[in-house]
Amino acid sequence: MQAWGEVVGVGARWESFLRGVVKRALAGEEPQPWWVPRRVLTVVSADVDDTAGVGAIWILWRPNSSRMREHIALLEWFGKQWRYVGGGSGSGDDPVDVDVLDVCNGGGVLSLTRSLDLPRSLAAAPWISCVKVRLGQDVGQVLIGARRIEVPEQRSLLAVWTSPQSSRGVRPVIVALGRDGAELSRMGPHDSLDTHTWARLREES
Repeated sequence: MQAWGEVVGVGARWESFLRGVVKRALAGEEPQPWWVPRRVLTVVSADVDDTAGVGAIWILWRPNSSRMREHIALLEWFGKQWRYVGGGSGSGDDPVDVDVLDVCNGGGVLSLTRSLDLPRSLAAAPWISCVKVRLGQDVGQVLIGARRIEVPEQRSLLAVWTSPQSSRGVRPVIVALGRDGAELSRMGPHDSLDTHTWARLREES
């Protein structure tokens, strides 16, 4: 297996790996490649909005060691294939004990493939964004705008979408649903806390 610095470099092997993860996610399969040991590299979550032609992958390198690094990769469908358009790396977040819904910024990048499609200018290119979503034990599904996503076993997922550059800091409404489909909590585009947490804080004050 390549070292982390080589893996996240923009190269043929890296893009091939990411495309494989996206294809598994689109097929409804486990995004973790069978040939990659989880102790070396773990795909936490992969989300693909096939209609918008964008995807995001949340990866941990050496997740159970002091050398752990986190990487979020953003991809776009262009030229009849998925292309890596950017991402970010960091030390990763500490585990969070979530009651119902917690949302953390995952990152964003300008749609390079659209901006290269002349005569459109950079200003006309859309923005690709993603967030990390962590969910409580009672949540069965989550709505990201109009998209409905099943909650994975690890209770953490990545959600991706596109927006005009002028509103690139605005995320879709995110709604946590119970196993019976009832709404448990939600976060609006500019909210810092979900409605369940706000209600609990009001009760405690």
